[in-house]
Amino acid sequence: MTALSFLDYASVFIFALTGALTASRAQLDVIGFAFLANLTAVGGGTIRDLLLDRNPIFWIDAPSYIVIATIAAALVFLTAHLFESRQRVLLWLDALALSVAVAAGAGVALSLGHSPIIVALMGAVTGTLGGLMRDVVANEVPLALKQGELYVTAAFAGAIAALITTQITSNSLAALAACTAVTLILRAGSIAFGWRLPVYKSRPPQE
Repeated sequence: MTALSFLDYASVFIFALTGALTASRAQLDVIGFAFLANLTAVGGGTIRDLLLDRNPIFWIDAPSYIVIATIAAALVFLTAHLFESRQRVLLWLDALALSVAVAAGAGVALSLGHSPIIVALMGAVTGTLGGLMRDVVANEVPLALKQGELYVTAAFAGAIAALITTQITSNSLAALAACTAVTLILRAGSIAFGWRLPVYKSRPPQE
């Protein structure tokens, strides 16, 4: 298994857990769990592959991704009631999934020889769109769009860290590790310490 395949599998499994946790908070049935878990797990990677014209799409080429996401949904269906705060668990799992998925997306774009802008965009797309789909379908405010939180910013920063690392060393694993670490540190800081971006506040018009 290549490093990129491992990152895809890891992000699919962890994002599936977050999708299933969201389903538990919405009190869906077991099919709802499986649907939301799979949508979250493969959503970002699917958009990435479509934009990069990768054929076949990663989970069509290897249906084991769907199997893994469905197993994650079943695990959460059986154990979600054990967590005192499912929202807190979801936040931290999502942060971990984001960091892994950004590295997977940026790594794929790098391996295909795309420009730095495309690498950064594909990292952000892969990391954020699955969770965005999850939250929209569950009728929740998307984590990616909450006021001032470092989410999309963390994704872009991670992808940029990968790009900078490739200029320092030819070791692709180092670039993926740097991407994962920077994304996770920024997202974790936003959750734990309240790191924020400035938020627009309108002012009344002056007469």
